[in-house]
Amino acid sequence: MSIDDEIELEHLLFFDRKCRVCGEVKSLMDDFYLTRKDRKTLASSYSYECKECTVKRVSRGRKSTLRWEYPDW
Repeated sequence: MSIDDEIELEHLLFFDRKCRVCGEVKSLMDDFYLTRKDRKTLASSYSYECKECTVKRVSRGRKSTLRWEYPDW
């Protein structure tokens, strides 16, 4: 029995990852953004912040769309 027979591809790839912000364990392929488009097969090419937390962070950082105008005198 060789070592190649004992190790499967699933042991080398990560399918779940813990989000740094919310701390939940989520699916790597579905719930995290791909940051390096040229390396789709590597687990390191996915972000460490889930999609939900990324959307919340970006929304908080945007300026409001309300514009202040001079009063109509």
